[in-house]
Amino acid sequence: MIEQTDLAGSFTLPGTSMTLNRMGYGAMQLAGPGVWGPPRDIDAAIAVLREAVESGVNHIDTSDYYGPHLTNQIIKQSLHPYTDGLVIVTKMGARRGSDKSWIHALSRQELSDGVHDNLRNLGLDALDVVNLRVGGIMEPGEESIAEPLTVLAELKRRGLIRHIGLSNITPKQLSEAQTITEIACVQNFYNVARRNDDAFIDDLAVQGIAYVPFFPLGGFTPLQSSALDAAAYSLQATPMQVALAWLLRRSPNILLIPGTSSVAHLRENLKAAMLQIPAEVLVDLDAIGRGQGDQ
Repeated sequence: MIEQTDLAGSFTLPGTSMTLNRMGYGAMQLAGPGVWGPPRDIDAAIAVLREAVESGVNHIDTSDYYGPHLTNQIIKQSLHPYTDGLVIVTKMGARRGSDKSWIHALSRQELSDGVHDNLRNLGLDALDVVNLRVGGIMEPGEESIAEPLTVLAELKRRGLIRHIGLSNITPKQLSEAQTITEIACVQNFYNVARRNDDAFIDDLAVQGIAYVPFFPLGGFTPLQSSALDAAAYSLQATPMQVALAWLLRRSPNILLIPGTSSVAHLRENLKAAMLQIPAEVLVDLDAIGRGQGDQ
């Protein structure tokens, strides 16, 4: 059953004074269908953002290519001037085509324009954290990321970016990046069944670097797993709450950014931070990732 706690503790990003409650909020779903155009209900989007912050969320994940531009404008409309301690993390490395496609945008001009678009639409003088997004939709590549990262590092030295993270990368790319600038966080595809980054997460924890699991377009869809369903039933919770609670238990450097456009769903997500998973249930959940669970 769900018991009272405080958004599953906090984590301080390396090289920063930013202490984040581990349960954050992902803003992708505030845009319209396909992360394109305005939301169906702007008042509901504003309500979700305000409810998240009032509930203790102090870490919002966004990008100016959501909408495009509109999600950041909604964040500004809802929350500006921002409360002390609220950290807004954005992403660079993509843009939207007129056909709603997702296109790499890693040139010097595209990255510079992206930073200024984020600053303008969020109403900020400097961006707290910028994640460089590379690779495919969900899978990283092995290409060098030195050229685009050097551009962001230059913008950091100019004071437009405070801290830099990476998204959709490999351990080798992290090592390359750390020769250029300090890395505050890594954002990769990971969940209770998709466990390719297990060793990477442990290495990042040793280094004190945050790991932020991202989920495919459309948000976190609960896994089709009888083991997950059974765990949820036994804990009087939803499969999504169990999946999120498992991530919080997985490692203390994991920060979560589940997204939603519904206040009711937001409250449900935040309750995952209060969920205590008994040891015997953890065994069953861990078996899903080892390919032993029924999916």
